[in-house]
This record gives sequence, structure tokens and C-alpha cells, in this order.
Amino acid sequence: MEVVMGPDNIREEELRRLMNQHKNDLMRMCCVFLKDQALAEDAVQETFVKAYKAMDTFRGDSSEKTWLTRIAINTCRTMRRDRWFRLVDRSVALDTLPLSTAGGEDRALMDAIMSLPYKYREAVLLYYYQGLTVREMSEALGVAASTISTRLKKSRERLRYDLEGGHEHV
Repeated sequence: MEVVMGPDNIREEELRRLMNQHKNDLMRMCCVFLKDQALAEDAVQETFVKAYKAMDTFRGDSSEKTWLTRIAINTCRTMRRDRWFRLVDRSVALDTLPLSTAGGEDRALMDAIMSLPYKYREAVLLYYYQGLTVREMSEALGVAASTISTRLKKSRERLRYDLEGGHEHV
């Protein structure tokens, strides 16, 4: 007996593929943005629910990764705006967050990145840890590519200043 695949089954298979391919990257990004693993899991789950609902409207103008990243960023932003989120102490040890990509990151670098203002931290994490291009980041964040480039430049300058002990190089 042959199983007949209907439109819902195809969408579910596509969702499974997206989840298998992108959930770890999204989880890592959401953990860093929200500084809470349980909230990050909720954000990733909500991201995939939203993606499933919007699957028919995805035109392919950007990559799947960019599309999912934009959904996840917007979900994290919504969660961060919630009054409850602002009232709860979000200070957690970096060791408890799944930040690692290929090996152990330098702790001082991660501390410096996490101390950046949100828009700069967001740029660094998307570019260096999620591997998005400036164009993909522009699409995901809904800002001009030149703005992304400026944020990356200022982030690098601030990180260099912070990691070199606050001494500017001439």
C-alpha cells in the first residue's frame, strides 16, 4: 500500500527539514539574545510555528536561513519587550549558554561581545557566529546594508579597545 502525500504532509516534511537544518543555529542565537536557555527554546519553537504558518508566503527572495533568522530575531525582540522579561534578572553565566560553534571561544572575547550595546552585539553575533552576510543581515534586521557595515565597524573598534585594555593604538 502506498502512502499518498497531501499538501499538509509536504509542508510538515519541509518543516522537519528546516528544523533539522537550522534549529541549532537558531537556538544558539536566541540563547545569546535572550540570555536564557528555556526562553530561547520557546523562541525557537515559536519561530518554527510562525515559519510553518507562513510557508506558503515565502517567495525565496532570501535564503531560508535569512528568513528564519528574521522570524527568530523578531520573536526574541517581542519577548524582550514583554514587561515580565524586563523585571526578571537576566544575568546568567556564559558557561550555561550554548555558544560554542566549532571549539572553545575565548572567554574574554565573549564577555566583551556580551557587554556591547544590543544593536552592536546583534551585528557581531549574526555576522561572526551565524555566518550571515551583510546583505542577509540587512534583510533579516530590516535595515540598510550600510547601517550593518557601520555597526560591524563600530563593534570591532569597541571590541579592540576593550580587549586591548582600553588603550587606543596610534
